[in-house]
Amino acid sequence: MQLTVEISMYPFNEDYKTLIKGFITQLNKCEGLIIKTSETSTMVHGEYDHLMDSLKAMIAWSYTTHGRAVFVTKFIPGHELTD
Repeated sequence: MQLTVEISMYPFNEDYKTLIKGFITQLNKCEGLIIKTSETSTMVHGEYDHLMDSLKAMIAWSYTTHGRAVFVTKFIPGHELTD
């Protein structure tokens, strides 16, 4: 099953922009995903299991690297990203 996730990160840190950019940079290193970033969120599309495993790893990386943050997500099964 294909899945699209819209994700927004809210770090507990004054330098939040740098931490968000770092998260997006790391996320873009995940192969097999389509990623589109806007001003308020990032859309990630891919095969369900791979996408969920990637998000799990990325959120763990973020907590380990930067500390606490809130992640707000929307899960949209079967949705294709368009330009």
